[in-house]
Amino acid sequence: MRIISGLYKSRKIVAPKNLPVRPTTDMAKESLFNILNNLYYFDEVTVLDLFAGTGNISYEFASRGAQQITCVDQHFACVKFINETAKKFEMPIETIKAEVFKFLEKASFKVNIVFADPPYDFSDEDFAKIPQLVFQNDFLLEDGILVVEHSKHTNLSEVEHFSYSKSYGGNVFSFFEKNEA
Repeated sequence: MRIISGLYKSRKIVAPKNLPVRPTTDMAKESLFNILNNLYYFDEVTVLDLFAGTGNISYEFASRGAQQITCVDQHFACVKFINETAKKFEMPIETIKAEVFKFLEKASFKVNIVFADPPYDFSDEDFAKIPQLVFQNDFLLEDGILVVEHSKHTNLSEVEHFSYSKSYGGNVFSFFEKNEA
């Protein structure tokens, strides 16, 4: 994986092969950040990265100037890799080792962007539970959005707070907002 833009542009990050992850493709990541670039000044945003995996999305936010990024993942090896990479590049990334649904039920956070990249084989109910918990527990600031990455075989358009989705190959980003568009 590589960082597309910002301070660490073109840096390659090689994750251990034994991590239970499926990193977002560079094409999809670049498209996502083009959308977000039209909505936010990255040096003013706070980010919560759920199912963070390798930290791929968080590194991109950090490279573009985000000053507060929190990654949540339940796998020790993923959290360890993110911590090592963030330290190496002096990125403002904090990690929390936790099962995401338990974290969302108990934590108290307010951020501009919540990004969630759960396993693509999640059930429709598990996918729907992410926006439900994010909005129910008020994780988003007034201008905030939730972005859920999923496969083209999952449809989240009927989930409350859904705004729109964008497809890139087999990847889809569904956007959720406090005030439905």
